[in-house]
Amino acid sequence: ANSIAKNSDERAEYLLSNPPSDGVSSMKFSDFSDSLLVSSWDKISRLYSARDNKLLGAYESNGPILDSTFLDNTKGFIGGLSKSVQMIDYVGNGGSIALGNHGAAVRCLEYLRGTEHDGLFSGSWDETLKQWDHRASTFLTKTINLPGKVYTMDLKGSYLIVGCSGRNVTIFDLRNTSKPLQTRESSLKHQTRCIKMMPNLAGFVLSSVEGRVAVEYIDMSAESQSRKYAFKCHRQADLIHPVNTMSFHPEFGTFATGGCDGTVNVWDGANKKRLINFTGYPTSISSVCFNRDGSLIAIASSYTFEEGEKPHPPDEIYIRTVNPMDVKPKPKKS
Repeated sequence: ANSIAKNSDERAEYLLSNPPSDGVSSMKFSDFSDSLLVSSWDKISRLYSARDNKLLGAYESNGPILDSTFLDNTKGFIGGLSKSVQMIDYVGNGGSIALGNHGAAVRCLEYLRGTEHDGLFSGSWDETLKQWDHRASTFLTKTINLPGKVYTMDLKGSYLIVGCSGRNVTIFDLRNTSKPLQTRESSLKHQTRCIKMMPNLAGFVLSSVEGRVAVEYIDMSAESQSRKYAFKCHRQADLIHPVNTMSFHPEFGTFATGGCDGTVNVWDGANKKRLINFTGYPTSISSVCFNRDGSLIAIASSYTFEEGEKPHPPDEIYIRTVNPMDVKPKPKKS
């Protein structure tokens, strides 16, 4: 992919070695290091050191893996078409522990840590959200019915936001999951593909299969709701591409989007500006993810079958060193 001018001693972008052999369904960075957890349709969950470009461990499941999330630097959770939720020890000899099952594919996994409510949340195509405690004698602690199949989920602070079929958006305050904090409808007309909470927890961004992103706010006051808007992106003339993936920069609150046009854009949502466009990737961008301090971004170039079975480039993961000037907000000149 096209790289910005770079110092000879710093690779602006490099390919991760030993990538998955089939579609990359999700990528997540650790909160503690530059370890990257990658889920794939090839049934293997892989743990990499992104900065050292090294495969640290791998686990083969009995079905395609749709999502994973970290417990700590060497352990995590996986879910997918096998319908089971498993805890994996990638580096030690712990192997895997099955926590339990959903009635259909497990689409999303998020782990809440560091509070009295810590635990794992799994969202499924069976239209439920389940909460698990891997330390308890009974792993499953709660099942919550949702208005549709889970397509996307994000957890920040004590908020869990779930995007379902039927354009439903459900927000939970995890301090009290007896009922949702809010149930609302996406402001976009087409199927939801990805939802991410803003780092400041004021709202969220939501992308659709129809080349559009909405910027929304949780506070339902007229003033807050007047700030919401949507914009078109990942379009080339008449070609409108799904926006598969988004990730917020943890420090600046700007966000990256990746689409089936094979490009990554970084946006300043507050000032309604596109900051930079990374192009030249061989196929659809299935996943993007900033690391914990925003100094790296992982970009998965991985065909997402939006045009059905066809010959396509191999699945690749690029690790790009982030230039802060490219991702910093640029306030309007007064």
